[in-house]
Amino acid sequence: MTSAMSIDDTAPKIRAVQQKASGSSFYSAMRLMPKPEREAMFAIYAFCRAVDDIADDGVGTRPERHDALTAWRRDLDALYAGGSPGRVAFLKKAIDAYGLRKEDFLTVIDGMDMDVAEDIRGPSLAVLDLYCDRVASAVGRLSIKVFGMDEEPGFVLAHHLGRALQLTNILRDIDEDARIDRLYLPKEYLSEAGIETSDPSRAISDPAIDGVCRKVAVIAHEHYREARCVMASRPTGRIRTPKLMGAVYSQILSEMEKTGWQPPRHRVSLGKWRLLRIVIADGLLA
Repeated sequence: MTSAMSIDDTAPKIRAVQQKASGSSFYSAMRLMPKPEREAMFAIYAFCRAVDDIADDGVGTRPERHDALTAWRRDLDALYAGGSPGRVAFLKKAIDAYGLRKEDFLTVIDGMDMDVAEDIRGPSLAVLDLYCDRVASAVGRLSIKVFGMDEEPGFVLAHHLGRALQLTNILRDIDEDARIDRLYLPKEYLSEAGIETSDPSRAISDPAIDGVCRKVAVIAHEHYREARCVMASRPTGRIRTPKLMGAVYSQILSEMEKTGWQPPRHRVSLGKWRLLRIVIADGLLA
């Protein structure tokens, strides 16, 4: 694929990723951005989806999936060294335009490799935080470059908003994760609730799982609050997109708290009209 990132020039895999995103909250947020920034964000998103698929689709042995991620690392090294970039050629225009850091792309891959190395089941709070940093806050550190933010406030925003969004997704997807033998809820909270099993399906079937999830929700809300403080300080750059993402996902978190996490659970989502109300309420149409 060439370095140009228009939809017409992208490989079928990247077009498919963009199409998949078209009905998501992510896509709604991207529509607030001018076209060059939006296309750069789709390139970042496509990269994340591609390496995430290696970790999650279950195709191949663990060593084979690790080797597949290593191949992406090698291509990134080649791209940044000025060599043949292979499968990451589609990132070149965004990297050149916005100064995206190689270390952040590599950190995302490190996060995916955590899932490849073993099925995560009840990680410690420290390991969970590391995982959130790698798979979410690192993406935020790439994104704030596209938003035109200075690194100091931008990286603080990425730290908090990335963790808030990832923890919200973990709470939203506990059933889906259990079906692939994963449980991202922290072992400290599970133990406090008397849930000692390492079997994800059994763990989330315990009524005490509601209390565990509510403790994780508290952490997520704290990160949303810190992210809002950064954005309220009026940093340089385009913050409408992260502001919308924070508003939408914090609302999803609040909705989950209302319904709780005792089984049976129903996946919470916000309809188009509720999304529009959030956009209007937060003054994001201007």
